[in-house]
Amino acid sequence: MTEISLNILDIAQNSIKAEAKLVELTVEVDTAKDTLTVLINDDGRGMTPEQLEKVTDPFFTTRDTRSVGLGVPFFKDAAESTGGRFEILSEKSKGTWVTAVFGLAHIDRAPLGDMNATVEMLVFYNTHIDFLYRYKVDETEFSLDTREIKELLDGAPLDAPDVKAFISEFLKENSAEINQNRIY
Repeated sequence: MTEISLNILDIAQNSIKAEAKLVELTVEVDTAKDTLTVLINDDGRGMTPEQLEKVTDPFFTTRDTRSVGLGVPFFKDAAESTGGRFEILSEKSKGTWVTAVFGLAHIDRAPLGDMNATVEMLVFYNTHIDFLYRYKVDETEFSLDTREIKELLDGAPLDAPDVKAFISEFLKENSAEINQNRIY
């Protein structure tokens, strides 16, 4: 995939299909360590040890609509091709935990892409699921937690136009403040 955010969207879709109630997405840029780390954790169905063993094989998928599953293998390859690492852990009925570490300045690292659009798409089209998004660049960070927003809204839906506008603006302003005109 041409952007890391698209890999994140693909992996988060797996969490949704696994009936997760909470999906945590963390993107952390550490310029001193020259890393960009992505963590995707969910409390979904999880995988059996047999599924976990095969999940990075592009010719394995649990879907019945096609015979290949390229999302996880591509994400793994994208991280490892930058000198980084990839790890996926899962436990049946407990969830799945994905860690991808990229070499930040590596010439083969894809750009992070539009994380705001990725988070918006996940939140607005999956209002029955809670999302916790954390974005950190060095020592500066912000988070968006739909559980907190739902509590403040007192029953108003996350996909209501004014709520969508608030979330979009919140993501835009906080990302811009943290990025300070840097593109990752």
